[in-house]
Amino acid sequence: MGISMPIRLLVAALVVCSLPLRAQDALAPNPEGAILVGTVTDSNNEAVGGATVVLENSKGEAGQKLITGDNGFFEFHDLQPGVSYHVTVTAPELAPLTSPDFAVEPHQYKILPNVQLRVPTAITTVEVSQTPVEIATEEVKIEEKQRVFGIIPNFYVVYEKNPAPLTTKLKFRLAFKVIADPVTFAGVAMLSGMQQAGDTPDFGQGAQGYAKRFGANTADAFTDIMIGGAILPSLLHQDPRYFYQGTGSNQSRLWHALSTPFICYGDNGKRQPNYSSLGGDLGSSAISNLYYPESNRGAKLVLGNFAMSTGTRALSGVVQEFVLRKLTHRPGEHQFSRD
Repeated sequence: MGISMPIRLLVAALVVCSLPLRAQDALAPNPEGAILVGTVTDSNNEAVGGATVVLENSKGEAGQKLITGDNGFFEFHDLQPGVSYHVTVTAPELAPLTSPDFAVEPHQYKILPNVQLRVPTAITTVEVSQTPVEIATEEVKIEEKQRVFGIIPNFYVVYEKNPAPLTTKLKFRLAFKVIADPVTFAGVAMLSGMQQAGDTPDFGQGAQGYAKRFGANTADAFTDIMIGGAILPSLLHQDPRYFYQGTGSNQSRLWHALSTPFICYGDNGKRQPNYSSLGGDLGSSAISNLYYPESNRGAKLVLGNFAMSTGTRALSGVVQEFVLRKLTHRPGEHQFSRD
């Protein structure tokens, strides 16, 4: 898949309306420095609110400090690449924890996993380690809360530089999360309204015509995201998410975005032909023959819908790369006060 369905639906609606992407949006400035996030829990995996989290460099110099909210989440901004950091966490009645030293990359959205405080019995050593499946699950939990303007789902974008590969269960989980989101249906309704105004496909006018367009677009969205975002990625071992680049020249970032429908990352972390995305678009377009009007069926419908889906996916990649990063709300933002 690569791009969240609501984002693509809204982009498709804009394409129908012939509203071009503004060139100045493609030059939006990038946020500076890296971001570190994590969740403080106890031995029962319950969130620990009121914990003190201190970020220091390896020289022990004074750094950032914050107090977690009820959800135990913390987030530090403006970490510098090439500097070694560690985090110290303390909370009443729990043993303190100091993480191993770590470094960040430019513009990285780094997750510090398994920040777990235990009840002190004597001297407890806490090792911060997780399996790839556990790390991927935590990353998906954060992605499921990513929303543009805090409203529009942006679940299918990865800001982490080296994300853990998704399991089949997580791929289907993301797909169903997008399908069931109310904003997805709002995007379908908007696109259906645009088609109603243009009297396409040949479903007729009035409430009945709109209902048929809404049903067809809902079916298109469901088959596209399930085939291209869950079924084929699971069978072919490919990652359906969009991998935000964020660094390099505008030309390299533009090429990265436009190549999204054709090149993806496999579960092995290597780039490869995006058979999942192309297969999902083609399969969904072929299935459309079952419920579109007879006058709109055939190769023209399949190729037309395939071209529209692939084109909007590429355009959505450009919007994702240059515009949505600074507009996407992620868990923990503006929730903590800093000392």
